[in-house]
Amino acid sequence: MATKTSMSTGEAVRIATASLWAHKMRSVLTLLGVVIGVTSVIAVVSLVSGLNRYVAEKVVGLGADVFMINRSPSIITNVDQWADAQKRRKFHYDDYEALRDACRSCEAVAGNMQKRGQVRYGTNYLSDTNIVGFTHEMPEVLNRELAYGRYFTRLDVERSSPVCDVGYDVVDKLLAGASPLGKEIRADTGTCEIIGVAKKRGSVMGQSQDNWVIMPLTTYQAMYARDDSVRLWVKAAGTKALDPTMDEVRMILRGRRHLKYADADDFAMETNASFLSIWSSISGTFFGVTIGIASISLIVGGIVIMNIMLVSVTERTREIGLRKSLGARQSDIRMQFLIESSTIALIGGVCGVILGIMLAKIVSLTTALPSSVQIWSVLMGLIVATSVGLFFGVYPAAKAARLDPVVALRSE
Repeated sequence: MATKTSMSTGEAVRIATASLWAHKMRSVLTLLGVVIGVTSVIAVVSLVSGLNRYVAEKVVGLGADVFMINRSPSIITNVDQWADAQKRRKFHYDDYEALRDACRSCEAVAGNMQKRGQVRYGTNYLSDTNIVGFTHEMPEVLNRELAYGRYFTRLDVERSSPVCDVGYDVVDKLLAGASPLGKEIRADTGTCEIIGVAKKRGSVMGQSQDNWVIMPLTTYQAMYARDDSVRLWVKAAGTKALDPTMDEVRMILRGRRHLKYADADDFAMETNASFLSIWSSISGTFFGVTIGIASISLIVGGIVIMNIMLVSVTERTREIGLRKSLGARQSDIRMQFLIESSTIALIGGVCGVILGIMLAKIVSLTTALPSSVQIWSVLMGLIVATSVGLFFGVYPAAKAARLDPVVALRSE
């Protein structure tokens, strides 16, 4: 019995593939909807997965035990949120000092400010450079590993020393071939002496991560005389201590800002998870829209498969009648056509998977978008394609199974 079932299945698959090969143009048109749908799913899942990993590893850049505090969220999604943020009190250097001295569970507390500007050495210059002012705790809260040189110290911050650490691009574009340590560069209207050079970090989404200058925060404030809000950084004693440390920091800052018990925080506290959740909601929306479009393609492809199977039933009426007259049951005929429709859809799914992976890789090679092919998405694409073939093959299979063998044998 098992042998008979196996042979029937193999024969049905052979008939389906032979039919596709015999009518090549019709087969291409039949499979097009399924191929487009599966290609879209595979390509989007690969790109979104690659972006998620990229964002988690490189874009956010916060350790799991580090969080930031600012007067407003880093990502503002509407005008009302922006307007509310502008009404909040700014953080100043004395807030950094007070938090540093009062927080018992904080491993490190740092403060920073930043802007975009131009960096120059001699006649060479570099535009759109991230010019940052930081306190001496910067190495503990921000990943900027030095290739050589040193970080500035607490004494440098207290004295507003005109020193700075720089990214790889500053050295490569402005001081190529020369030893950068001890050289003075001009950052907008001020100057600083290079005391450290960071290791090359590469680019993220086509944006260089090495085009920056970091100097003592007091030097930065003296250079720009800016009254912008200071961003505070806090490192907890491990991931398990993150929540208790955030609670202590919140209480200290609420006390300094004289907030009542019932008042909401007038500042934002953000962790790595905060940024990743925002990104996940954005990528999830994009993924959902694409899946919706792909679903339409799969439905259209399923309807085309059903139409072709109905044509196949009409073309093979005499064959069906002959099989029934030789003892084939309705279930045998039904199973044959279901296997054929699902085989057609599965072939479309395989083509879609191959094209989807190729499309994702081509996008990664020609743009800054990373990709990561997920095995579960490949399996999902094949299963969905096969399911579409089964679902839309039910009606043609049922119609073939109900044919009267006598009438079928008389058909021309």
